[in-house]
Amino acid sequence: MPALAAGGPAPGRWRGFHARDGRRGAPWRRRSRPGPQAGSPRARGGKRTGGRAGPSRPEAALKLVVARLALAPLLIAQGRRVRRIALRLPEAAGLREGAEGLPEGGAVRPLRLLLVGDSSAAGVGAPTQDQALAGNLARALIGPAAFDRVAWRLEARTGAAAADALAMAQALAPWPCDVAVLVVGVNDVTGATPPARWQRTVDRLIDTLGHRHGARTVVLSGLPPMHRFPLLPQPLRWYLGEQARRLDAVLVRRAAGDPALRHLPLPAMDDRSTMHDGSLPAARSPMAADGFHPSPVGYRIWAGTLAGEVLRAMPSRSAGSPATAASASTK
Repeated sequence: MPALAAGGPAPGRWRGFHARDGRRGAPWRRRSRPGPQAGSPRARGGKRTGGRAGPSRPEAALKLVVARLALAPLLIAQGRRVRRIALRLPEAAGLREGAEGLPEGGAVRPLRLLLVGDSSAAGVGAPTQDQALAGNLARALIGPAAFDRVAWRLEARTGAAAADALAMAQALAPWPCDVAVLVVGVNDVTGATPPARWQRTVDRLIDTLGHRHGARTVVLSGLPPMHRFPLLPQPLRWYLGEQARRLDAVLVRRAAGDPALRHLPLPAMDDRSTMHDGSLPAARSPMAADGFHPSPVGYRIWAGTLAGEVLRAMPSRSAGSPATAASASTK
C-alpha cells in the first residue's frame, strides 16, 4: 500500500490540509480496471485511434493548477476539518533493528535489508515492529528458496516526506545492505511537493541508498490510491488523488529500464485479500482502526508482496551480503 509518533500525524505542509497520515475507511481496496479518459474515443463510444487517449502530462498539471486556484478556499476548509477528525495512532513499539533466521556465523544465504520511510514504514497500526512491515518482511524472506538469515534496520518516522527520508538516510552511518525499501509519498502529496522536486529528491535518495549504504536493489513502494480514501471529502479527495497519481507516475518512470530499481504498486487491502502464500488472513480487517494504515494483517499482506518483488529482483545466493564481502576484502 501503503510513520506515526505517539502524538499522531504531523501537521501537513499543504495550505490547510494537515491530515498527513490520518484517514478512515479502507482505502487500499482491490483495484478495478480504470475507465476511459473523459473525451477519449472510448468515452464517446468510438473506436481507438492512433491519437492520444487522454490529456498529456502538461495538460494534466495545468488542470490541477487551475483546480487548486479555483477551489483553494474549499480545499483549505476541508483539509482543516480532516485534521480535526483524523484518528491518530502511535508508531509500532519495539527495536528498529533485528534479524530473522540462522545465527550470523551459520548463514550461507544472508540478506541485509534497510527500510526508509514514513508512518507506514514505521508500523503505525501495529502494536509492535514484529507485527509491522519490517518484522513481517524479514520473516517473509526466510525460506528454502529464499534466504536463511535476514538482518534488517528501520529508519522511519511519522510525517516524513521524501526530503525527510533523504535526511534520515544521509544521517545514518553507512549500513551496508543488499536491498533498500523506500516508503514515502503521502506527505509529499499533502505537502504539495512539485513533481520535479519530488523526482530530484527521490533521485538523491536512490543515490544515497546505493552509494552510502551499498543497496544493490531499491524497491520503490507505490503511493496509495488517495482518491479512494473515504475520510477525505470531495473535492479534496479528487485533488489529492490526482497529486498522488502524478507522484507515483514519477516512480514508475524512474524504475523503468533500471534493473537496480523496482516499483511495486500497493497490494489490495480488503476482506478478500490473501497472504503471499495464498492462505486467507485472520477474520480481522487488514486496515487499522484509523482506516488509513494497515493492521497487522494488512502489514503481513503488504510484506508478502514486497518479499516476492525482492526475490524476483535478487534471487537467493550463497555469495553473502555486502558486509560479508567488504569484510573479506579487508583480510
